[in-house]
Amino acid sequence: MRLTGFVLRHKRLVVLAWLVIAVAGFATISKATSSLSATFSIPGQAFTTDSTIQHLYHNGGFQNPPVVLTAAVPPGTAAGPATVAEAGRLFAAAARAVPGSRLADQATTGDARFSGAGGQDSFALVFIPPGPGGSQPADPAGPMGRVMSAAAPAGWQAGVSGLAQLEAGTSGGQGTSTLTETLLGGLGALLVLAFVFASFIALLPLLMAAVAIPATFLLVYALTQVTSVNFIVQYLIALIGLGVAIDYSLLVVTRWRENRAAGLDNEAAVSAAMGSAGRAVVFSGTTVAISLLALVALPVAFLRGIGLAAFFIPLTTVAVAITLLPVLLASIGPTVDRPRLRREVHASRPWTGWARLVLRHRAAALAGGLLVVAALVIPLFSLRLGEPASKALAPGSSAQAALTHLESRGIPRGIVSPIDVLTTAGRAGAVARQARQIPGIYSAFTTAVNPPPGGTGLVEILPVAEPGTAAGAATLNAVQHALAGQPGVIGVGGQGPSDADFTSAVYGSFPLMLGLIAMVTLILLARAFRSLVLAAKAVIFNLASLGVAYGVMVLVWQQGHGSHALWSIPATGSITVYVPLLAFAFLFGLSMDYEVFILSRIREEYDATGSTDEAVVTGIGRTGRLVTSAALILFLAFLALSATPETAIKMLATALGAGILLDAIVIRSLLLPALIGVLGRWNWWLPAPAARILRVAPSAPDPEPASPGHQPATARTGASHRGS
Repeated sequence: MRLTGFVLRHKRLVVLAWLVIAVAGFATISKATSSLSATFSIPGQAFTTDSTIQHLYHNGGFQNPPVVLTAAVPPGTAAGPATVAEAGRLFAAAARAVPGSRLADQATTGDARFSGAGGQDSFALVFIPPGPGGSQPADPAGPMGRVMSAAAPAGWQAGVSGLAQLEAGTSGGQGTSTLTETLLGGLGALLVLAFVFASFIALLPLLMAAVAIPATFLLVYALTQVTSVNFIVQYLIALIGLGVAIDYSLLVVTRWRENRAAGLDNEAAVSAAMGSAGRAVVFSGTTVAISLLALVALPVAFLRGIGLAAFFIPLTTVAVAITLLPVLLASIGPTVDRPRLRREVHASRPWTGWARLVLRHRAAALAGGLLVVAALVIPLFSLRLGEPASKALAPGSSAQAALTHLESRGIPRGIVSPIDVLTTAGRAGAVARQARQIPGIYSAFTTAVNPPPGGTGLVEILPVAEPGTAAGAATLNAVQHALAGQPGVIGVGGQGPSDADFTSAVYGSFPLMLGLIAMVTLILLARAFRSLVLAAKAVIFNLASLGVAYGVMVLVWQQGHGSHALWSIPATGSITVYVPLLAFAFLFGLSMDYEVFILSRIREEYDATGSTDEAVVTGIGRTGRLVTSAALILFLAFLALSATPETAIKMLATALGAGILLDAIVIRSLLLPALIGVLGRWNWWLPAPAARILRVAPSAPDPEPASPGHQPATARTGASHRGS
């Protein structure tokens, strides 16, 4: 309240300050995004091996999977040494299009397995150098494809594929930009806000996002000057920034309209709204910030950078919501809140009726909600982490067609993810011969570099199955078991081993991170709600929301129940290793927003009436439309995100969209009121020792009044949270 009083006394200063920050943010967004890193430093032996290979051979490594070149002679042409030589000339010309590349084909290795059945089709692997500073290089598919098209003899068919090309969605195309995704999400948000407010004040939450997002980019730009920040952060800023800015604005503006409808003058309505809704925004933003900052606890450098940068998103948005927003409401709020086709005098009748229906059948509603959640969580237990199957990447693209053609000629798809083995000089040949004897290996060959750099040798092992499949994982384990500790073997690297190391490092520490976040969140919410029961329930429900999101992602993508119908992509067989982690960073905080919004209002109503049932009815009646509208806005933002060509980003968008929508509809609108109704007066239990630690008044589960007379909190002019 003191802060609100200060900003209302200095309106021009507040507006000017945020205007300067927003302009500076917009002016530096391009610099901020260009300063983001594309490197993924992962603890483990595989990353060390890959880094050594890149240092010595100046190409390869798990961040730069090889480009797969294909060549097919005209139908009816007999294969022989001449066609092998011609294919070798074609592949060599393509490799020269990217200086510093390393070529492996039948001509350079003498391995006949680079040709398919009958010899009419052949392939080559081109290991390309990294970009400047170790970043991802520009996609080489375009220049290589043009060279091959120009150099191919008449009638020959040439193609370019590879894991990077498939993951990008096409063999050189671009998807929607972060700005485009944000604009699409903003357009969907405007439509929902126009329905919610039915006045021009629907533009105000978008204005808050337009200030908060560039301000966050400005802070991240400063952070990039002192530490490496991964490019994934730009998606977090754009979509989380849009989502929480709208969420917080929705809550404050709705409460301001309620207060005005109850008869308060404009500035008093603003102050009262900040004393209730503004307080909820601060607690909600704090929990979101903690969930994102918790990434710092993981032993992975690039995730720590993401955690530090993402920490700024909710903090900046909260700062905008509790300073700029009250100033604008106090100055131009009544002017833009027209034509006011919808007023906030009464709670929503449909949501009030829904709350009463749930409470009337609270046990059945609780059981039904738990069954839905359990059914959607069960698929989570079959979650497999790894690279998605190449068949599920870029359907219909030329890159996919090239691999499919090779597969029809007996060449397995595992060639897109070779296993790299670094050896001492003179041992590469023996290691390659040993690798060929391992079950599940298609081929193994040595890299011809004379003299061998650093006194080393390099062996490339081509598995039959991709590492993200069960068969591929078994092959990888067999290779590591067979070669570990063998004379002359320095290390084993490549996409599969690096994914395994990432999974071990990140998800091995995941329970610790989850426990840390849950404990801190529990303490914050216990203080906010003055109840250990409500705080514990909020944390448990958030974990349930996360489980539902993961379960839906496994159903749709890993098992393929919907991916083909919606995106024409078959089952991926596994989930990209970093997707569940990013989904957690998004969902834990954002779904907590809804919990805080609803429970803050229920706590306020209970303090006023002493009736749990009436508090639930009014709380849901006042926040139900707000929460579902906010969830719909975020769902539309994540729907826009799914337009990107990368399958991994589509997975993330599916988890986020389904998680947010099901959280709002099933968990917050059904399970939450049902469980509060079942627990009754025990919802408000906070023993004196815990209250002393939290520095709040104790809360005993008093008996419920027999006939609770009820006066809505908004009608109590100027009332604030009793006991808060």
